Amino acid sequence: MTFSVNGRCARTGMVGIAITTSSICVGSRCPWVRAKTGAVATQNVTLPSLGNEVLHAIENGMNAQQALDKVITGREHANYRQLTVVDVHGNTAHFTGSEILGINNVSSGVDCVAAGNLLHNGGVPTAMTDYFQANPELHLAQRLLLALKAGHDAGGEMGPTHSAALLVAHEYSWPLVDLRVDWHDQDPIKQLQSIWEAYEPQMQDYVTRAMDPASAPSYGVPGDE
Repeated sequence: MTFSVNGRCARTGMVGIAITTSSICVGSRCPWVRAKTGAVATQNVTLPSLGNEVLHAIENGMNAQQALDKVITGREHANYRQLTVVDVHGNTAHFTGSEILGINNVSSGVDCVAAGNLLHNGGVPTAMTDYFQANPELHLAQRLLLALKAGHDAGGEMGPTHSAALLVAHEYSWPLVDLRVDWHDQDPIKQLQSIWEAYEPQMQDYVTRAMDPASAPSYGVPGDE
């Protein structure tokens, strides 16, 4: 049903997730990020609140594994959940319950963790972490997105995917990157790549608009000279 990759950039301290699934609007419920804290994916039969609960625990001083253990241990319906975590220091953790759908697997690497369920084969998460670790020079958003594509190219889900999301946090309380394809009949990852390519040249301008509005550039829309 879903596969994803969480990562941290050691150069910048950014944290983020790229994720795709067969159902609609994956970005609305599965990926969670917080600047200077971490990134959490909660998938399979999803309980969205788990993402923020893990991030709260990390923010309060726990590492990725401690935070995940705190949130999932003894949790009702935990066997239906699949979670992955990376914290701002690059520590990773993951949990896969006994009721996870279909072929499922997890791969952990340096500053990254990937997981999936209802996969075409068990090597999909490893393809994602391998790509992520081999390309540290890329912007984290691009690195995650191309790692997700590597998972797709390695087999991806058993069936077609229809939505995808890319979420990256850096210095501020809002995401630096928050891009989604909520539904696409054929290739949401390709659509998400196109959106990222359009967004990247403007990305820092939106930070400027937030932090120093007088210096923010105009985009030539009617009424904005």
